[in-house]
Amino acid sequence: LKLGGKRYMGCMEGDPDLKFLLQGGELLKVRSTSWKKPRYLRLLEDCKTMWRESQKTFKTNETFSLEDIAEVRRGRQSEGLKKYTEEQAEGCCFSIMFKGRRKNLDFIANSEEEAKQWVNSLEKLISNINNLNSQQKTEHWIFTCLMKADKNKDDKLTQSEVKDFFRLINIDIDDNYAEMLFKECDKSKSGYLDGKEIEHFYELLTHREEINVIYGTYAKTAGFMSPENLVEFLMTEQRELATLADAHRIIDKYEPDENVKEKKLLSKDGFVMYLHQPEALVLNPEHKDVYQDMSQPLSHYFISSSHNTYLMEDQLKGPSSTEAYVRALMKGCRCVELDCWDGSDDEPVIYHGYTLTSKILFKDVIRAIKEYAFKTSDYPVILSLENHCSVAQQEVMAQHMSSILGSALITSPLGDSMPTNLPSPEELKGKILIKGKRLNKLEASFASEPAAADDADVTEEEESNGENEQEEEKRKKKNKLKLAKALSDMVVYCKSVHFRSFEDAKNNQSFYEISSFKEGDAIKLAEESANAYIRYNVDKLSRIYPAGSRTDSSNYNPVPLWNTGCQIVALNFQTACTDMDVNQGRFLVNGKSGYVLKPAYMRDSATEFDPITLTRGDWLKHKLLHVMVISAQQLPKVNQKKSSIVDPLVKVQVFGVPADAAEKETHPIENNGFNPGWNENFQFDVYVPDLALVRFVVEDYDFMSENEFIGQYTLPFNSLKMGYRHVPLLSRNGDLLPSAGLFLHIMVLDAE
Repeated sequence: LKLGGKRYMGCMEGDPDLKFLLQGGELLKVRSTSWKKPRYLRLLEDCKTMWRESQKTFKTNETFSLEDIAEVRRGRQSEGLKKYTEEQAEGCCFSIMFKGRRKNLDFIANSEEEAKQWVNSLEKLISNINNLNSQQKTEHWIFTCLMKADKNKDDKLTQSEVKDFFRLINIDIDDNYAEMLFKECDKSKSGYLDGKEIEHFYELLTHREEINVIYGTYAKTAGFMSPENLVEFLMTEQRELATLADAHRIIDKYEPDENVKEKKLLSKDGFVMYLHQPEALVLNPEHKDVYQDMSQPLSHYFISSSHNTYLMEDQLKGPSSTEAYVRALMKGCRCVELDCWDGSDDEPVIYHGYTLTSKILFKDVIRAIKEYAFKTSDYPVILSLENHCSVAQQEVMAQHMSSILGSALITSPLGDSMPTNLPSPEELKGKILIKGKRLNKLEASFASEPAAADDADVTEEEESNGENEQEEEKRKKKNKLKLAKALSDMVVYCKSVHFRSFEDAKNNQSFYEISSFKEGDAIKLAEESANAYIRYNVDKLSRIYPAGSRTDSSNYNPVPLWNTGCQIVALNFQTACTDMDVNQGRFLVNGKSGYVLKPAYMRDSATEFDPITLTRGDWLKHKLLHVMVISAQQLPKVNQKKSSIVDPLVKVQVFGVPADAAEKETHPIENNGFNPGWNENFQFDVYVPDLALVRFVVEDYDFMSENEFIGQYTLPFNSLKMGYRHVPLLSRNGDLLPSAGLFLHIMVLDAE
């Protein structure tokens, strides 16, 4: 194990892009029209951390990890650069966009050539890091910590440096044990570790007893696993239909030792490597890509949906930003919200009305949507308009959407005759739909007589802010809005209408008419008339939005509403919380397309299914879920203080119909975030597996106050793989924690 970064970037040693970044260079950092200052930026020797100097007197120079970068954009492609730089600087500009809430960095390079070099080099290195498997990421992480611990940079580790290293990797080690480990590795008795000794130290450290035991059970061929042994492991433990051909493929692909590979055997290192691969993780690899029927009407799918998409933070004074739309769309969100108000210079703006949230131009949002709508998913995006604009500015809105979105915008029904149900996600690939008010029925677009008068009054379906019914009625009278025909004509499959009752909807509501329900009303319907709500949602779309009282942009639990077939359950994507984790888990599968097909019994208008009473039917498939929480690896520190070490515990939670909701937790392990072991067993009854989700959460135990969140992973129950599985962990913002994970054993059995 060399200290020096070379082994870790593998094939990048001597690469000109790597050389360029290690050398670094001076750039102009842009914060406003008048704030543009030179900053030196370079890559540190760990090949993973960028360093930039800061001119603030008391501020240490800042660093950020390449793993925290969401994307590098060339040109004036951020809000800041568009606002604060001249058009002629286009070629010299680039931006670094971060995951989570970290502010973007906007730079101007000395020349177009240099800007191009920065963007290409950063993209190449980020892609290289992202393509490391988790074994390599672990090595890279341990190597980075070894480098940090080697204070005097002599490529040797003293005993006190080893102690620092343990703190860096989140493990509080007893002095005697640290001394014992050190002595065991210091074969030369020199009082420090170098070269081979550091390599031995690394091997002792990454020793996984639990995997040794599993490997030892099946390695029956001169201490190795033969293809036959591997098939036995895959069929017995992992419950996979494996063949000898599968075993040969795994050995060819993952065995690192060429001599062992030649003998068609799998070593322990190869076995560990395989267990870390995406195909062997807890999520069924067959569910990662689009695997569901995408040719059914839109109302037959759950649709990933965002509320107040323009906000980065809270609803009273937080910033509005086109970046918030980019983030939601990149996370696979397929329904975004636009609150439109009259702006100056005849340009409509988007912000949270009557509050101090900042304003952004409607046309800038439409441009951002056009650019990012289909980067994560090809399936249709719905723009949910809340329209407060004058007729004149509504016409400007229609003009912007038409000119910017072009042929992607649906402006008339598909086909030559009046449809009888909603089109499918497949038919609408690459298309954008508008949800809003319409002056007349959709049928009018096929009628030969002239359509309704040019502009007419409608009541805007505005989200109410927790007022009572009389106040709501008063507001609705006041909210009579003249609707521009040009904007009305763009509403095809999602015409907003007021919901009165299921009976009224059955008689009067067309398939293309959609109602919005505030969270409280929707939950009341879900509790009191679940079956009627499910039948209603078979051929009509429902949108649910958070209560107006949630000024902090907090969320509500989407599960009870999915249980009644509601498709567009809109959440505040800008707020990290359990509800967003569950939403991310629901839409993790099916290619992260933002569309998940509802079970057959929720697509049948005569269904008897009721998630609360659970009468007998196709939905009842009682399963027993057995989970053994074995161990965790490389949990990040919750608190970056040098002396702070986590005391982790694991919670296993099931979300679904009320009968399935459950939670169990392990005991905490003191002072070990590096390789804590639990070996605790839990059992859960799951009655409606189609609607169930399983969430694994790791927390830092604190007996004085609330536990602190470390990481989590949520996935649909039906996408769980059985056997010994690694579980990746995601941060609060839903991004992958590079080296962290859980190791579990999972078994699902029929209860009968």
